[in-house]
Amino acid sequence: MQQPQGFAAFGLGRTIEQNLEQLGIKEPTPVQLEAIPLLMSGEDLIASAPTGTGKTAAFLLPALERLQSPAPVRGNGPRVLVLTPTRELAQQVAKAAKDFSQRMPKLKTVCITGGESYFHQNRALTGPHEILVATPGRLMDQMRSGRIDFSRLQVLVLDEADRMLDMGFSDDVMAIAAQLPKERQTVCFTATMSHSVLRMSAQLQRTPKAIEVKAPVAHTEAIEQHVIYVDNFGHKRRLLSHWLNEEADGQIVIFTATKRDAESLAEALDGEGHATVALHGDLEQRQRTRMLNRLRRGEARVLVATDVAARGIDVAGITHVFNFDLPRFAEDYVHRIGRTGRAGATGVAVSFVGRDDIGVLRRIERFIGRPVKVTAVAGMEAGFKPGEQRPNRRPGAGPRRFDDRRPQGGAPRRDGQSEPRRGFENRGNGFGDRGNGSGEHREGFAKRADSGRPSDARRDNSRGSGNGPKFGERKSFGDRKSFSDRPRRKFD
Repeated sequence: MQQPQGFAAFGLGRTIEQNLEQLGIKEPTPVQLEAIPLLMSGEDLIASAPTGTGKTAAFLLPALERLQSPAPVRGNGPRVLVLTPTRELAQQVAKAAKDFSQRMPKLKTVCITGGESYFHQNRALTGPHEILVATPGRLMDQMRSGRIDFSRLQVLVLDEADRMLDMGFSDDVMAIAAQLPKERQTVCFTATMSHSVLRMSAQLQRTPKAIEVKAPVAHTEAIEQHVIYVDNFGHKRRLLSHWLNEEADGQIVIFTATKRDAESLAEALDGEGHATVALHGDLEQRQRTRMLNRLRRGEARVLVATDVAARGIDVAGITHVFNFDLPRFAEDYVHRIGRTGRAGATGVAVSFVGRDDIGVLRRIERFIGRPVKVTAVAGMEAGFKPGEQRPNRRPGAGPRRFDDRRPQGGAPRRDGQSEPRRGFENRGNGFGDRGNGSGEHREGFAKRADSGRPSDARRDNSRGSGNGPKFGERKSFGDRKSFSDRPRRKFD
């Protein structure tokens, strides 16, 4: 007798197999081959698996198989809880759960995240549901209100656990887990087996099985990639203006490390005459959709975004992507530059790399399997070369301040180009001397108050960006609430 092949070999049930066939999913990925049997046997699991390896199906399919049996406890609350660091990822997981659970009429998925209406979420939570996908901040808010009953919960999934910890959700995750039944299955997916992830696993899991799946080969052949070395923040800004004015003739996405930087850079570029919108975690979902639609309709030429939005940007006309700040994770670099060169088109990706970014660049090059071409703009070359020793500084001199000095060999500012904004280009350590973007400066690890947090979306901010006045409060920018709501000129 012929042995079952593909997903049928797992014994997931004919209904789930039919749903996968309808979705065109035929063969399990390596992470699914390893994880699904372990999870179906009830084991706790910690798995290292990057985005793009099929990890969502790896934890959802065994959960759905479990949900085909009656709940051991009666109630309306979820039997499966999936925690994610961002609302975009939560929405992706919730959509996958709904797709995989077609033809299962008594199985309902609810998604609650920051930036969405409490009214609609409250209504969804009052009815019976089996799967709850949530971001920690909003889930904590709903738990305080007493709307969620975890008495019948059987499975807890932490998706992208390392990023959740980096964004400051450690306390929230532990507080949520403390309210769940002790007898449960706990599943942890992470891109890296960091010490913080392993410490959390030791507190939440019982002798978990561990698996590690390598990332797939990144396909970026259609994208022309460049690295440009920069001396300081002012140098970086002049190079960006040069490319926007002289080199890039299509629509552009620029990635920054924090939401405050995205707002400030978008304001500065709009002042230079580039129709610009900003996209980051502080915006509600309808605002994000409006910003992307402005880009799609051609009303904006430039989009400045944080990583929280990198996976949700799908605009056919994007010809250039700029990494104003390098991402922390190499896989995020591939997601960023993948916003261009889509549907058979070619694109250009430019990354600005300072002295402290060299280590991050080398990790990216190892991930994509080749070095990135080094490019220089004539007359605007960087004064440092990779590998050279940092200049000696007298003891006790304090942090280096990145002023607006012209880099070595730099050209004077052309007539008509805007002067640098005080508080933006001349921030010194608060923005320019960011280091490698590795997250040491994130505010999430600091203790936070337990109340008064309407949303978790702010967690993509950095520590440095939280000390000064908020963007909308700056006297030089007027009293408008948000730059993103400002009317825009039509982009020709």
